Amino acid sequence: MLNSRAARRQFTNQFILILSTLAAVLGIIMLVWILGDVAWRGFSAMNWDFFTKLPVPPGEKGGGLANAIVGTLLMTVTAALMAVPIGVMAGTYLAEFGKHNLFGRMVRSLSDILVSAPSIVVGVFVYLVMVKTMGHFSGWSGAVSLAILMLPVVIRTTEEMLRLVPDEMREAALALGAPYWKMMLQVVFRAAKNGMITGIMLSVARVAGETAPLLFTAMNSPYWMESMNEPMANLTVTLFNYAMSPYADWQQLAWGAAFLITISVLFVTITTRLLLVGRSKH
Repeated sequence: MLNSRAARRQFTNQFILILSTLAAVLGIIMLVWILGDVAWRGFSAMNWDFFTKLPVPPGEKGGGLANAIVGTLLMTVTAALMAVPIGVMAGTYLAEFGKHNLFGRMVRSLSDILVSAPSIVVGVFVYLVMVKTMGHFSGWSGAVSLAILMLPVVIRTTEEMLRLVPDEMREAALALGAPYWKMMLQVVFRAAKNGMITGIMLSVARVAGETAPLLFTAMNSPYWMESMNEPMANLTVTLFNYAMSPYADWQQLAWGAAFLITISVLFVTITTRLLLVGRSKH
C-alpha cells in the first residue's frame, strides 16, 4: 500500500516536472523567435539617417525617426521625474505609517487596481482632464499618462522592499539617537535601495512600449518639437502608424523602431541588474 502511494506520488512529481519543463522551453522558444525576428527585420533599418533625420513621405529615399527618438526620451524621463518621487514617498508611507490604518489600506487597494488598469483607460482619462482642457495634444499630457502608469509599480515595490528591512535595524539606529528621517535615509533606504531601483526600472520598462495612452495625449508629429506643449513624436505611435501603412519603406522603419525599443528595454534592465549585483558584492 505504502509502495503504491510512493510510486504514485513519484509519477505525479515526474509528470508535473516534465510539463513545467516543456512549458518553460516553449516560452523560451517563443521569446527567442520573437526577438530574433525583430532583430533580423529591424537591424537592417538601422543607419545614420535613422537616428539623425526626420521622417519623409513614402517613396522618398532616406529619412529616419530622430524626432520620435528624442520625443520618447523626453516623455519617459519627464514621466519618471513625476512618478518616482511621489511613488517612493507613497510607498514609504504605506510601509512605515499606513500598515494598518484605513487610509493606508485604501491607498494600497487603489494602487493594486491601478496596476491592472488598461493603459488605454489612463489615456482616455488624461485626454479628458488635460487635452480637452488645454485644447490640444501635448508632450506634457503624454508624460502625465506614462507617469500614472509608472506610479503604482513604484509604490508597491517600494513598500515591499522597505518591509523586508528588519525592524531591528530601525530600532538600533533610533537607539543611537538618530532622528527618524535620518534613520530612513541612511539605514532603511540604503538597505532597500537595490529592490527600489529594480522597481523603478520595471516601471520604466512597463511604459517604454505603451502606445494607447500616447494616442490620446501626445498624438504624433512629423516635425521637430519646439516645446512639450505641442503634439510630440514618439516611437510607439510612429511604429503603430508605420506598421499599419501599405508602404514598404515605412514598414521597414516600423521594424527599426520595434528593434530600438526592444534593445533599449533590454539594455536598461540588464545594465541595472549588473550594477546592482556589483554593488551587492561590495
